[in-house]
Amino acid sequence: MVIVSMKELLIDAEKNGSAVGAFSVGNMEMVMGVINAAEETETPVILQIAEKRLMNSPLELMAPMMVNAAKEAKVKIAVHLDHGLTLDCIKKALSYGFTSVMLDCSLKPLPENIALTKEVVALAEKYSATVEAELGVVGGNEGDTEEHIITCTDPKVAKHFCKETGIDALAVAIGNAHGNYPVLPELRFDVLEEIYNQTDIPLVLHGGTGITDEMFRKAISLGIRKINIATASFDALTRFSQEYLNSSACAD
Repeated sequence: MVIVSMKELLIDAEKNGSAVGAFSVGNMEMVMGVINAAEETETPVILQIAEKRLMNSPLELMAPMMVNAAKEAKVKIAVHLDHGLTLDCIKKALSYGFTSVMLDCSLKPLPENIALTKEVVALAEKYSATVEAELGVVGGNEGDTEEHIITCTDPKVAKHFCKETGIDALAVAIGNAHGNYPVLPELRFDVLEEIYNQTDIPLVLHGGTGITDEMFRKAISLGIRKINIATASFDALTRFSQEYLNSSACAD
């Protein structure tokens, strides 16, 4: 199966009234796990890594694995740079063959967010790559120690932002957060519905770990076409590693 753009998967999801799972990875075993699960369920997925992860999982090592794994997979796979923080990292990801990138400028003033995002759109166009951006502030943290306070996306600003930048997908803040939720979140579906009505592009839900199936279905019915999962995968990896270290197999 040929590696595909994220836009292709999002268009398919829109037609089917579904969403695509986007799974963050940090090593070879996690890449293999995502691909194996996708093939077993015959489900297209997005394989992604955030720039914050690159300190411990260098792009020059991760990118070739991710891209080649996608090319060899039996189902459609897009390869995405999640929460890119610098244009330099965006450029490197595209040069390695990533089919989608995100420059997260959501904490910057709106004019700066628009200007930088437009720059990424122009760059990605040369590679026929998909561009995701973010408006509002998703809570929690993205691999560092800084906690971000949730600020819901303004639907009217979202409409203006999408028109000005020409992005392919918009990550929204509706009460969702990165990391583990201390309590079940109260997602603002009213805000999501208004964003859905104001924009005409696929919407993205970050912070998928800990959200219930019912909430996922509701979000999908209101335009969410990509759902990010990271913490659940890393927690599972940590638990399994600990179980193995405590097992007799390790002692042998």
